[in-house]
Amino acid sequence: MKRRTLGHLLTATLSLALLGAAPFVRAADEAPDALIKRVSAEVLDNIKTDKAVKAGDLTKVLSLVDSKIMPNVNFTRMTAAAVGRNWRQATPEQQKKLQDEFKILLIRTYSGALAQVSDQTVNVKPLRASPGDTEVVVRTEVLGKGDPVQLDYRMEKTATGWKIYDLNVLGVWLVETYRTQFAQEISTKGVDGLIASLVQRNQSNNGAVAKKSS
Repeated sequence: MKRRTLGHLLTATLSLALLGAAPFVRAADEAPDALIKRVSAEVLDNIKTDKAVKAGDLTKVLSLVDSKIMPNVNFTRMTAAAVGRNWRQATPEQQKKLQDEFKILLIRTYSGALAQVSDQTVNVKPLRASPGDTEVVVRTEVLGKGDPVQLDYRMEKTATGWKIYDLNVLGVWLVETYRTQFAQEISTKGVDGLIASLVQRNQSNNGAVAKKSS
């Protein structure tokens, strides 16, 4: 992936990574595009005023994700889709480990984007959906310095409101990208091999962050 694209990916993905900064009192009956528009604006304001989050403090980011983000994301579906057909063959324990390590991987991969937030705004495009649809794509643009960044959300309607289960940055769907990587790992090392690989990557990322902050 080109460096320019990766930079946009990191910057745009923080809109997902911090969607939970807003309260969820209206989540059950709020339209998906309205939900994205409201929380995106509130989240950007939150990042700009929280120096620790903006600096990529992993403790703060992890805490924020656990308490605020997960209510807006169907992370089980996201992980299952990334693992692909092998998900059903995994034991409940393996599935839990995959979810835990995948979440840490995403958080630590994109925490560096927080420091890039300055004057970005989010433009939510008109929703193309019928009233009875239970799955939609909410299309947005992140506007700031440079070219607009395409950021689209795949969302599903649940009993507790709309949930995100995939996102598209500059034409690349996150789940599809990881599915290709994970399939290669599983084909050679099995599900346990993928888990071990994720653990190793997370430990390496943690070490890199610790070295950078020291």
